[in-house]
Amino acid sequence: MRLRPDQLAGHLRKTLASLYLVYGEELLVAQEAADAIRAAARDRGCHEREILMVTTGFDWSALRQLAASPSLFANRRLLEVRLGEIKPGEAGAKALIDYVAHPADDAVLLITAGKLDWQTQKSRWFTALDEAGVIVPVAVVELRQLPGWIEKRFQTRNLQPAPEAVALLCERVEGNLLAAAQEIDKLALMVSDRHVSVETVLVAVGDSSRFSIYDFVDAALLGQPERTARILYGLRGEGVEPVLVNWALHREIRIVNALAFARSQRQPLDPVFAAYKVWDKRKPPLHQTLQRLTLSHCRRVLGDCARTDRIIKGVEPGSPWDALLANGLRLAGIELFAEAL
Repeated sequence: MRLRPDQLAGHLRKTLASLYLVYGEELLVAQEAADAIRAAARDRGCHEREILMVTTGFDWSALRQLAASPSLFANRRLLEVRLGEIKPGEAGAKALIDYVAHPADDAVLLITAGKLDWQTQKSRWFTALDEAGVIVPVAVVELRQLPGWIEKRFQTRNLQPAPEAVALLCERVEGNLLAAAQEIDKLALMVSDRHVSVETVLVAVGDSSRFSIYDFVDAALLGQPERTARILYGLRGEGVEPVLVNWALHREIRIVNALAFARSQRQPLDPVFAAYKVWDKRKPPLHQTLQRLTLSHCRRVLGDCARTDRIIKGVEPGSPWDALLANGLRLAGIELFAEAL
């Protein structure tokens, strides 16, 4: 039987299967699904837990030995096999098929894994698990699905977010579910009336550190070169990874570049704002940037961000922080270095 992660809670309230496989790339969702199974097993008397971490060269006879060794201290137990990104291989496939044929009478088996491609899902061991137990595939939450996921997350914390607050949090985390979950948990502790506004989200995100990568981008968009430099130095001092700063800058300059192109073609800007899901309070700094930069300037900063990425990865020589400073100041309207003749 296959269940979506959002169907798992209802299933566990009614019953507990003897075998579960949770797999997928969305680590937070997969972890919470596995945690729900662990909690349900604990509630049903599985007070002993055995964990097998599968690594290269793993001895799969350990699973057979565990299955054959009844618990000395509990009526039932939970056996976990953590595959991670490791494929079972021939020995693992045989061990899993054998377990399905001769399961432990006193145990619930929980197998967790990363991404499993379609070929793996057609393998004999996967088919055997599918027929014997419950499979929980965890698909990646795409950007278009993120607002719905965040809104449901708010609801599980008994919070009522404004649509603009959901949109803002989507923008700030952009696909990072763990970051979104942490921010929502923080908001649950902050708000007293259960209503979450844009202002509340801004305060919560801004409190996460003295400076944020978004402060750096906003200062550049608003044409504030001194503040742009000061924030960047602060981020560096706080140990923020340059790849995160470049990611935020690159994301924003893509929007500015699209707006500048639309303007150059005498096209309306509203469709661009809609395509990039720019909420109303973000539009003024973008309009201000457009008054300062031409399309060629925007394209240059876009290319500079790509070069900075190569510097960060070590493909090109140079200092990532120097490159970020030059890019931020250029977006703010200041050229740090003269053009090479």
